[in-house]
Amino acid sequence: MASDKHSPSVAETTPTSASADESQKKSISARDAWYPPKQRDFYVLKELVSKDFKLKYRRSVLGVAWSVLNPLLMMIVMTVVFSTFLGAKDPTISNYSLYLILGNTAFSLMSDSTSQGLRSIIDASSLLKKVKVNRIVFPVQKVLSALVNYGFSLIAVAIVMIYFQTPLSWWILLLPVAVALLALFSVGLSLLLSAATVFFRDVIHLWSVVLTAWTYATPLFYSTNMLSDWMVSFENFNPMYIYVTFIRDILLYQQCPAMRTIVAAVLFAVVSLAIGYAVFHHNEHKFILYI
Repeated sequence: MASDKHSPSVAETTPTSASADESQKKSISARDAWYPPKQRDFYVLKELVSKDFKLKYRRSVLGVAWSVLNPLLMMIVMTVVFSTFLGAKDPTISNYSLYLILGNTAFSLMSDSTSQGLRSIIDASSLLKKVKVNRIVFPVQKVLSALVNYGFSLIAVAIVMIYFQTPLSWWILLLPVAVALLALFSVGLSLLLSAATVFFRDVIHLWSVVLTAWTYATPLFYSTNMLSDWMVSFENFNPMYIYVTFIRDILLYQQCPAMRTIVAAVLFAVVSLAIGYAVFHHNEHKFILYI
């Protein structure tokens, strides 16, 4: 029949429909299309960091300026309190104010990262129950947010160095290396703590105690020259002492950190990241049952 001759066959319609589907997919904008896994994780990470930054300074008159003023004010207070009976006792500390702010800002990067990171999975429970997102994004995001704040605190460090006319050396090129290693160390701790917090909520309270003890155990406002021999030996196993020393050698003493300091900084970062990732990856499939 004539109608049969002009009707399209199945073989003829299939390519047409396939090409139509392809053209429809191409017409979808990048904003509406769902990202591949790696791009999706990067997008979520970027959005969460941006959200944290905006929430931190929302309805704040000074806004980002607080990230600069806070370390400066803390430095001034601690200098007034401790310089007369701690800073003056060590002639090797050429600038006690700079000594203080470098130690405090470096330690704050770790403490802020881990304090926020340990709650990251619990706080993201509503999102994790609805959307398939790589869970590792949330602890890492907290470290990146703390890293952004640390970047602003370096402005305060620069102000102190300019005020006291502290020169810079070529060793400042090692500063990004020191900060990156400290950030990796913090990521490892955040992964470990966030996984532990899902199963044991007591970690939230215990970690605040650990941070307080760690603060006083690290020479932030005192010198190692005031410590006994066994305490100095203990500091060699204190990761934050290693990272603080790394940064102080670069900016305060304008010298290359000792090779053992660099090696120890790398080892602490690698070990922390390896243990944190192993524990997190091993237990993340059970998170949904406890959050």
